[in-house]
Amino acid sequence: MNLFPILIDATAFVKSLSQAPAFIQIGFFFLIWGLVWLPIAIPIAFFVKWRPFAPLELQQKLPLVASLYLLAPPILWKIAALKRVPFSTFGISLNTDLLTSTALGLGIGAVGILVLFGVQTAIGWLHWNPENWRKWLTASLPTLLLALWIGFTEELVFRGFFFGQIASNFWWGAIVSSVIFAVLHLIWEGKENIPQLPGLTLMGVVLCLAFVQNQNSIGLPWGLHAGWVWMIASLDAAEILSYDETAPEWLTGIDRKPLAGVLGLSFLLVTGLGIEVFWRSL
Repeated sequence: MNLFPILIDATAFVKSLSQAPAFIQIGFFFLIWGLVWLPIAIPIAFFVKWRPFAPLELQQKLPLVASLYLLAPPILWKIAALKRVPFSTFGISLNTDLLTSTALGLGIGAVGILVLFGVQTAIGWLHWNPENWRKWLTASLPTLLLALWIGFTEELVFRGFFFGQIASNFWWGAIVSSVIFAVLHLIWEGKENIPQLPGLTLMGVVLCLAFVQNQNSIGLPWGLHAGWVWMIASLDAAEILSYDETAPEWLTGIDRKPLAGVLGLSFLLVTGLGIEVFWRSL
């Protein structure tokens, strides 16, 4: 069998794809990502007894997310090679600026969550269980590492690659990429995540703003994302917080999820405004 014509066709396809509109390239990435993951995900899904769009238990979610997220960086690396652009085009350069921005974002994100919960504590809607502090210390390191990994992968994909391809019009690019970022969370959480969709969308827009203000680097949004996930996940794992029965869900969050309440949305707006003001002053 003569493979030469096939190779020519493949080369021509890759060349035409690299010159295709941004949304074609973005769609191609998600298609390839899904197709490569599918033969890995199916046996894992059977093993952990998960059905798509059904809520996931933690022990089900970790192997599925891990197998999916491990594939994203090498696929994007290959896309950068096919496009003949440096991998740093997607917002990641291995230098001290990236580490500094990530550390700063991590601190802002973690402290911001504590402030959000502190406001609810001052009002009397939230109570802390100090006897569980030791559990929080135990959970803190693994949840931090997990949050850094999740934050890195999602920021690389959704801010560095997706938003970066369509960032010439900030609001259009930020809203489109953030809506898709939010909707894709339904794969893992199912319909129970629907109340969080506005919050996840706003979160994505704030992270797009952080990406632009950080000179198209994922450092700051990576840190913010990881800080939010780390603090919420570690406090939740330690069962250190309990809501008062009188706390209104529409303010604190439906099912006690911060992004599904007015206070959580206000928190994101204040964070975005703070990033805009602070970075412009530098």
